[in-house]
Amino acid sequence: MNILQTEWWSMALPPEWWADQEEDSILIGDQDDVGVIEISTLQREDGNFSAAEVMQIARDNAEAGCTFGAVQRGDFTGQRTSFKEEDAALREGYLACDSVLLFVTYSCDLDNMGMDDAAVDEILDTLLLSGAEA
Repeated sequence: MNILQTEWWSMALPPEWWADQEEDSILIGDQDDVGVIEISTLQREDGNFSAAEVMQIARDNAEAGCTFGAVQRGDFTGQRTSFKEEDAALREGYLACDSVLLFVTYSCDLDNMGMDDAAVDEILDTLLLSGAEA
């Protein structure tokens, strides 16, 4: 396993998965190019994110008509949804731990829908808040 470490969080990646930092997000994918995880981080200067705030952010930013479900991934809890858009299948998560909020999107072609779900969940289950926040 490789460890992906950011200023605010870390996660373990299997050897066949890669990570690349973009301007405002981190992209994670596997060597088969089935789909891509994109993670954007928002860090609050004062106070922590409440469950109600996370739900409101999810509702304000997700596709209209999405149904949400509670989710826990590693140290982070929040809301998740999934939907289809044109020829893509998307999974979105709004995950918070203390003053850190992650917006996590997994996207793939409709033909590959569900193929990487278990692997993506296993990766996201390793999310840990970095020691800088402790």
